[in-house]
Amino acid sequence: MTVTELGRADGAHGEVALRRRTAEDGATHLELVVDGVFAMDDVDTSTEQALATQALARCPGDGLRVLVGGLGLGWTAATALADPRVAAVDVAELQGPLVEWAGRGLLPALPSGDERLTLHVTDVADHLAASAGRHDAVLLDVDNGPAFLVHEANAGLYSEAGLATAVAALRPGGVLAIWSSDPAPELADRLTGLPDVVDVEHLVLPVERDGRRYDYAIVLARRTGAPA
Repeated sequence: MTVTELGRADGAHGEVALRRRTAEDGATHLELVVDGVFAMDDVDTSTEQALATQALARCPGDGLRVLVGGLGLGWTAATALADPRVAAVDVAELQGPLVEWAGRGLLPALPSGDERLTLHVTDVADHLAASAGRHDAVLLDVDNGPAFLVHEANAGLYSEAGLATAVAALRPGGVLAIWSSDPAPELADRLTGLPDVVDVEHLVLPVERDGRRYDYAIVLARRTGAPA
Protein backbone atom coordinates (compact mmCIF):
# COMPACT_ATOMS: atom_id res chain seq x y z
CA MET A 1 0.00 0.00 0.00
CA THR A 2 1.17 3.50 -0.81
CA VAL A 3 -0.01 6.76 0.74
CA THR A 4 -0.05 10.04 -1.19
CA GLU A 5 -0.52 13.27 0.70
CA LEU A 6 -2.95 15.56 -1.11
CA GLY A 7 -2.92 18.37 1.44
CA ARG A 8 -1.63 19.26 4.88
CA ALA A 9 -2.21 22.53 6.75
CA ASP A 10 -2.81 24.06 10.15
CA GLY A 11 -6.52 24.14 10.95
CA ALA A 12 -8.70 25.55 13.68
CA HIS A 13 -7.73 22.80 16.13
CA GLY A 14 -4.34 21.57 15.00
CA GLU A 15 -3.12 20.08 11.77
CA VAL A 16 -5.45 18.60 9.16
CA ALA A 17 -4.29 16.26 6.41
CA LEU A 18 -5.96 14.73 3.36
CA ARG A 19 -4.38 11.55 2.00
CA ARG A 20 -4.99 8.97 -0.72
CA ARG A 21 -4.29 5.31 0.05
CA THR A 22 -3.60 3.01 -2.89
CA ALA A 23 -3.78 -0.72 -2.27
CA GLU A 24 -1.76 -3.33 -4.12
CA ASP A 25 -4.81 -4.16 -6.26
CA GLY A 26 -5.03 -0.51 -7.36
CA ALA A 27 -8.06 0.41 -5.25
CA THR A 28 -7.83 3.95 -3.86
CA HIS A 29 -9.45 5.58 -0.85
CA LEU A 30 -9.33 9.05 0.67
CA GLU A 31 -8.70 9.53 4.36
CA LEU A 32 -8.84 12.54 6.63
CA VAL A 33 -6.54 12.98 9.63
CA VAL A 34 -7.16 15.76 12.15
CA ASP A 35 -4.46 16.75 14.64
CA GLY A 36 -2.73 13.43 14.09
CA VAL A 37 -5.87 11.37 14.74
CA PHE A 38 -7.59 9.36 11.99
CA ALA A 39 -11.02 10.95 11.45
CA MET A 40 -12.56 9.08 8.51
CA ASP A 41 -12.09 7.51 5.12
CA ASP A 42 -14.34 6.58 2.19
CA VAL A 43 -14.04 2.79 2.39
CA ASP A 44 -17.72 2.64 3.41
CA THR A 45 -19.79 5.80 3.20
CA SER A 46 -23.21 4.21 3.57
CA THR A 47 -23.93 5.68 7.00
CA GLU A 48 -22.76 9.17 6.04
CA GLN A 49 -25.17 8.99 3.10
CA ALA A 50 -27.91 7.57 5.32
CA LEU A 51 -27.61 10.63 7.55
CA ALA A 52 -29.02 12.63 4.64
CA THR A 53 -31.44 10.10 3.15
CA GLN A 54 -33.03 9.17 6.47
CA ALA A 55 -33.57 12.80 7.45
CA LEU A 56 -34.88 13.89 4.05
CA ALA A 57 -37.23 10.90 3.87
CA ARG A 58 -38.98 12.46 6.87
CA CYS A 59 -39.17 15.95 5.30
CA PRO A 60 -42.24 16.51 3.10
CA GLY A 61 -42.48 19.03 0.32
CA ASP A 62 -40.07 20.77 -2.02
CA GLY A 63 -37.64 23.68 -1.79
CA LEU A 64 -35.94 22.10 1.20
CA ARG A 65 -33.09 23.89 2.96
CA VAL A 66 -30.46 21.65 4.55
CA LEU A 67 -27.64 22.42 6.96
CA VAL A 68 -24.78 19.93 7.20
CA GLY A 69 -22.54 20.26 10.24
CA GLY A 70 -19.12 18.91 9.30
CA LEU A 71 -17.95 18.60 5.69
CA GLY A 72 -15.91 15.42 6.16
CA LEU A 73 -15.19 13.95 2.74
CA GLY A 74 -18.37 15.44 1.32
CA TRP A 75 -20.65 12.41 1.19
CA THR A 76 -23.47 13.73 3.37
CA ALA A 77 -23.68 17.03 1.50
CA ALA A 78 -23.49 15.26 -1.87
CA THR A 79 -26.30 12.90 -0.88
CA ALA A 80 -28.49 15.82 0.17
CA LEU A 81 -27.83 17.53 -3.17
CA ALA A 82 -28.85 14.37 -5.01
CA ASP A 83 -32.41 14.85 -3.72
CA PRO A 84 -34.20 17.00 -6.35
CA ARG A 85 -36.45 18.48 -3.64
CA VAL A 86 -33.46 20.19 -2.01
CA ALA A 87 -33.10 23.87 -2.88
CA ALA A 88 -30.04 24.72 -0.78
CA VAL A 89 -27.33 22.95 1.20
CA ASP A 90 -25.21 24.94 3.64
CA VAL A 91 -22.17 23.23 5.14
CA ALA A 92 -20.63 24.53 8.36
CA GLU A 93 -17.03 23.30 8.57
CA LEU A 94 -14.52 24.38 11.20
CA GLN A 95 -11.41 23.44 9.20
CA GLY A 96 -10.65 26.09 6.61
CA PRO A 97 -8.11 23.93 4.72
CA LEU A 98 -10.74 21.25 4.13
CA VAL A 99 -13.06 23.81 2.56
CA GLU A 100 -10.19 25.04 0.40
CA TRP A 101 -9.41 21.49 -0.76
CA ALA A 102 -13.06 20.97 -1.61
CA GLY A 103 -12.93 24.10 -3.76
CA ARG A 104 -9.94 22.63 -5.59
CA GLY A 105 -11.85 19.46 -6.41
CA LEU A 106 -9.97 17.20 -4.00
CA LEU A 107 -13.23 15.84 -2.54
CA PRO A 108 -14.66 14.08 -5.62
CA ALA A 109 -17.89 13.11 -3.85
CA LEU A 110 -19.04 16.73 -4.10
CA PRO A 111 -20.65 17.68 -7.41
CA SER A 112 -18.82 20.39 -9.30
CA GLY A 113 -20.52 23.71 -9.89
CA ASP A 114 -23.77 23.03 -8.01
CA GLU A 115 -25.01 26.50 -7.09
CA ARG A 116 -27.20 25.07 -4.33
CA LEU A 117 -24.09 24.28 -2.25
CA THR A 118 -22.48 26.87 0.05
CA LEU A 119 -19.47 26.05 2.24
CA HIS A 120 -18.95 28.12 5.38
CA VAL A 121 -15.77 28.13 7.47
CA THR A 122 -17.36 28.37 10.90
CA ASP A 123 -18.16 26.49 14.07
CA VAL A 124 -21.48 24.71 13.52
CA ALA A 125 -22.61 25.74 17.01
CA ASP A 126 -22.27 29.40 16.03
CA HIS A 127 -24.00 28.78 12.72
CA LEU A 128 -26.91 27.04 14.44
CA ALA A 129 -27.30 29.90 16.91
CA ALA A 130 -27.67 32.33 14.00
CA SER A 131 -30.08 30.14 12.01
CA ALA A 132 -33.28 30.09 14.04
CA GLY A 133 -36.18 28.62 12.05
CA ARG A 134 -34.24 28.48 8.79
CA HIS A 135 -33.70 24.82 7.89
CA ASP A 136 -35.88 21.86 7.01
CA ALA A 137 -33.11 19.44 7.99
CA VAL A 138 -30.02 19.78 10.18
CA LEU A 139 -27.48 16.96 9.73
CA LEU A 140 -24.68 16.82 12.30
CA ASP A 141 -21.52 14.78 11.78
CA VAL A 142 -18.85 16.81 13.54
CA ASP A 143 -17.59 14.07 15.88
CA ASN A 144 -17.58 10.31 16.12
CA GLY A 145 -20.63 10.78 18.31
CA PRO A 146 -21.36 12.30 21.71
CA ALA A 147 -19.21 9.70 23.49
CA PHE A 148 -16.17 10.04 21.17
CA LEU A 149 -15.49 13.72 20.58
CA VAL A 150 -12.98 14.93 18.02
CA HIS A 151 -12.59 18.06 20.17
CA GLU A 152 -13.72 18.36 23.79
CA ALA A 153 -15.16 21.80 23.01
CA ASN A 154 -17.88 20.03 21.01
CA ALA A 155 -19.41 18.52 24.15
CA GLY A 156 -21.80 21.46 24.44
CA LEU A 157 -23.35 20.57 21.09
CA TYR A 158 -24.82 17.41 22.64
CA SER A 159 -25.97 19.01 25.89
CA GLU A 160 -29.64 19.87 26.37
CA ALA A 161 -28.88 23.52 25.58
CA GLY A 162 -26.89 22.62 22.46
CA LEU A 163 -29.55 20.24 21.19
CA ALA A 164 -32.24 22.84 21.85
CA THR A 165 -30.29 25.33 19.71
CA ALA A 166 -30.06 22.77 16.90
CA VAL A 167 -33.80 22.10 17.09
CA ALA A 168 -34.51 25.84 17.10
CA ALA A 169 -32.62 26.13 13.79
CA LEU A 170 -35.34 24.00 12.19
CA ARG A 171 -38.54 25.18 10.64
CA PRO A 172 -41.69 23.71 12.23
CA GLY A 173 -41.80 20.02 11.35
CA GLY A 174 -38.12 20.00 10.40
CA VAL A 175 -35.78 17.10 11.21
CA LEU A 176 -32.53 16.97 13.17
CA ALA A 177 -30.24 14.00 12.46
CA ILE A 178 -27.02 13.20 14.35
CA TRP A 179 -24.42 10.60 13.30
CA SER A 180 -22.60 8.47 15.87
CA SER A 181 -19.92 5.81 15.56
CA ASP A 182 -21.65 3.87 18.34
CA PRO A 183 -25.27 3.48 19.47
CA ALA A 184 -26.28 6.57 21.45
CA PRO A 185 -29.54 5.86 23.31
CA GLU A 186 -28.66 8.51 25.90
CA LEU A 187 -28.68 11.13 23.13
CA ALA A 188 -32.12 9.97 22.01
CA ASP A 189 -33.34 10.20 25.63
CA ARG A 190 -31.95 13.73 25.91
CA LEU A 191 -33.78 14.81 22.77
CA THR A 192 -37.00 13.16 23.95
CA GLY A 193 -36.91 15.40 27.01
CA LEU A 194 -36.87 18.65 25.02
CA PRO A 195 -40.19 20.51 24.88
CA ASP A 196 -40.15 21.26 21.13
CA VAL A 197 -39.27 17.73 19.98
CA VAL A 198 -41.41 14.81 18.81
CA ASP A 199 -40.83 11.56 16.91
CA VAL A 200 -37.37 10.74 18.27
CA GLU A 201 -35.80 7.69 16.58
CA HIS A 202 -32.56 5.80 17.26
CA LEU A 203 -31.43 3.88 14.17
CA VAL A 204 -28.62 1.34 14.51
CA LEU A 205 -26.82 0.72 11.20
CA PRO A 206 -24.51 -2.33 11.10
CA VAL A 207 -21.55 -2.17 8.73
CA GLU A 208 -19.16 -5.00 7.88
CA ARG A 209 -15.60 -3.79 7.47
CA ASP A 210 -12.29 -5.68 7.47
CA GLY A 211 -14.07 -8.80 8.65
CA ARG A 212 -15.64 -7.06 11.64
CA ARG A 213 -19.11 -5.70 12.36
CA TYR A 214 -19.48 -2.10 13.48
CA ASP A 215 -22.75 -0.69 14.79
CA TYR A 216 -23.08 2.95 13.81
CA ALA A 217 -26.14 4.99 14.72
CA ILE A 218 -28.26 7.92 13.58
CA VAL A 219 -30.51 9.73 16.03
CA LEU A 220 -33.40 11.64 14.48
CA ALA A 221 -35.86 14.10 15.99
CA ARG A 222 -38.59 16.30 14.58
CA ARG A 223 -39.38 19.83 15.67
CA THR A 224 -43.00 20.29 16.70
CA GLY A 225 -45.42 22.06 14.38
CA ALA A 226 -46.68 21.51 10.87
CA PRO A 227 -44.27 22.01 7.94
CA ALA A 228 -44.86 25.21 6.01
